Amino acid sequence: MSQYKRLFSIAIILACVLLVLNFGLRSSMGFFMKPISESFGYGREIFAFSLALQNLLWGLTQPIAGAIADRFGSAKAIVGGALLYAAGLYVTAHAGGIWELHIGAGILVGMGIAGTGFGVVLPAMARMVAPEKRAFALGLGTAAGSAGQFLVIPVARSFIEAYGWQTALVLMAAGALLMVLLAASCSGGRQKSDLEDEPDQSLKEALTEASGHVHYWLLIAGFFVCGFQLAFVTVHMPAYLSDQGFDSSVAATSLAMIGLFNIFGSLASGSLSGVHSKKWLLGYIYAGRAVVLALFLVFPITTFSVYAFSIVTGFLWLATVPPTSGLVAQMFGLRYMGTLYGIVFLNHQLGSFAGVWLGGYLFDRTGSYDVVWWATVAIAAVTALIHIFIDERPVARLRLGQAAA
Repeated sequence: MSQYKRLFSIAIILACVLLVLNFGLRSSMGFFMKPISESFGYGREIFAFSLALQNLLWGLTQPIAGAIADRFGSAKAIVGGALLYAAGLYVTAHAGGIWELHIGAGILVGMGIAGTGFGVVLPAMARMVAPEKRAFALGLGTAAGSAGQFLVIPVARSFIEAYGWQTALVLMAAGALLMVLLAASCSGGRQKSDLEDEPDQSLKEALTEASGHVHYWLLIAGFFVCGFQLAFVTVHMPAYLSDQGFDSSVAATSLAMIGLFNIFGSLASGSLSGVHSKKWLLGYIYAGRAVVLALFLVFPITTFSVYAFSIVTGFLWLATVPPTSGLVAQMFGLRYMGTLYGIVFLNHQLGSFAGVWLGGYLFDRTGSYDVVWWATVAIAAVTALIHIFIDERPVARLRLGQAAA
């Protein structure tokens, strides 16, 4: 292996570790729902709104973080994001009321996730490798996020039980600061040589081109649904299972299993999206989600059904990310991938906001999550159909450039 390849192999590994921390810390926040709500004497809607706000700010600032990464380099965006992430967890740990919870767990953590997550790191990883390995690299990065859910959630739960929710959040803030040390892994890449094959284009031109491309909007609509489903399950599953009489260990195992099997699903999705149609792969994933969710709701809930649901859901969990991010690069090129994927991800987070907040809102008013559970089934089925109509060819600008070359 040449020194060049060895350096970028190390960079890929470190970028994956960064995503382990980013995703693992975020995925643990659902376990703070009950202890924080009970500590302050609030209903679940309050902290659910904080986490919904987190998803919203994550989405709103993702295009900005992507644009900063595209313009000034991914490492700078990651350092800023890591500092915001740690600050948000620390503020939440010392919150004295509603607004501190919203500012810490909502605004600051949301912005921090945007600067250190998929929207910044995946484009950096895509630029590190040759085009034929890009789909697998995106799958590998997505799998790393899944590994974070599997590895960090049990640790966070142990911290809560051993030290209380406030100390647990402080320890997690220290973990967020580690991402500063990993930021340098995303400072390099093959960006210059890759972009030489793409026609010159300004950011304004890229945004105009994408906004006028109907298939970009179909991709956006699909990712809204993805965010709705994932955020609802991540945040409300622990409380839902507790309401059904299960010990918190069942919820921890459930989310950890989702993370574990998501590793395999993400790797498989990354590999398949490199050789098969990305839009059809997305259609199959969303259809599979609809079926799995419906079966989970129809049959009596048992420990076995929870774990079976977790395994299959895990395989489909973030499997949407490699083909979705890959479609952005395939349709529009790499030059502004961070920005354009950030806009797609913004709508993912709008869906996340809706899923998290509606879960808490409807539970407080009806005493049940049933309406939201069945909504996830319906919108997944519709989304599967939407992807049939996506044209996944490169835009005319790129096709002309490829023909000229």
